[in-house]
Amino acid sequence: MIAVIMAGGSGTRFWPRSRRAEPKQFLKLTGERSLLQATVDRIAPLVPIDRVIVVTNARFVDRVARDLPDLPRENILGEPVGRNTAPCVALATAWTESRFGPDEVMAVLPADHHIGDEALYRSVLSAAEAVALRDGGLVTIGITPTRPETGYGYLELGEEESAVKGHTVRRVARFVEKPDRERALAYMNGGNHLWNSGMFVWTAASIRAEIERQIPDLATGMNAFRDARDLAAELGRLYPGFPSLSIDYGVMEGAEAVRALPGDFAWNDVGSWDALRDLGSLDEAGNAVRGDAVLVDTSDCVVAGDGKLIAAVGVRDLVIVQSGDAILVCPRDRAQDVRLIVDRLSESGRDGIL
Repeated sequence: MIAVIMAGGSGTRFWPRSRRAEPKQFLKLTGERSLLQATVDRIAPLVPIDRVIVVTNARFVDRVARDLPDLPRENILGEPVGRNTAPCVALATAWTESRFGPDEVMAVLPADHHIGDEALYRSVLSAAEAVALRDGGLVTIGITPTRPETGYGYLELGEEESAVKGHTVRRVARFVEKPDRERALAYMNGGNHLWNSGMFVWTAASIRAEIERQIPDLATGMNAFRDARDLAAELGRLYPGFPSLSIDYGVMEGAEAVRALPGDFAWNDVGSWDALRDLGSLDEAGNAVRGDAVLVDTSDCVVAGDGKLIAAVGVRDLVIVQSGDAILVCPRDRAQDVRLIVDRLSESGRDGIL
């Protein structure tokens, strides 16, 4: 099996710690290793390092090489521009075909998630590999909802199939867009929906067939990448013309056969600053604190400093972050909207702080 690590995101919800020069996947938000390093670490018992591919922006190729010194340099694929996950998958598929052939299984994994139960995670991926080889279709890993989450897409489940390696296998009836709270609550209580985690397993041939059927222009680019003598030149020539399209919308929603395996391995997408309350210890008042802080009559906050003291009195349910030349303050329930600050700064020409 090949592990494809998608590491091209910008991480705008983690501004001001996440910047254009150092996006979220390179940050040490959950421990002593960056999110990217932790992703590679957790799959190491299942996938040797020479069978790991990292797809990132071209300007971060050197950074990935420094952070992952055991990863072969030729396994770091640099996108000249960001075009979301469908072109990323197409590039990784072409690379896999050229080196390992069309029957190789690919596990496509985001670089910036956190997994609590890593042994179970690997067990689910191993079962998904077996399903991909057995059935030849596309496999996605779903997460059993634990709250009425409106920020995720959902998988509506169909019939149950025979278990593989002790793991349940279900047909996916359809992909559901991010619901309102009422529908999310119904999905959580109904037992027939999973969160769409953005983790996929398939053979190179299976995903190629779906891309050829649904995004033929992208398939043409795949052929050029697979056969290229100078891959960087072909990427520069073709990539800017690709649509910005997610693999979920571009392929998975219209795929002919998709199966899901539940992955209840304490998954967290580390989607905003508020996630830190779920990923580490809290003080006696429910605050998640990173760095130097003095808190008085302060509860249920996320406080993250980077070299400066943060002091707070009499506040609750806030995110307070200091990093370099910027400070962020927002209600915890607006943490997903930090990207709006990034948009506003960009619109006003303040690129130096981004």
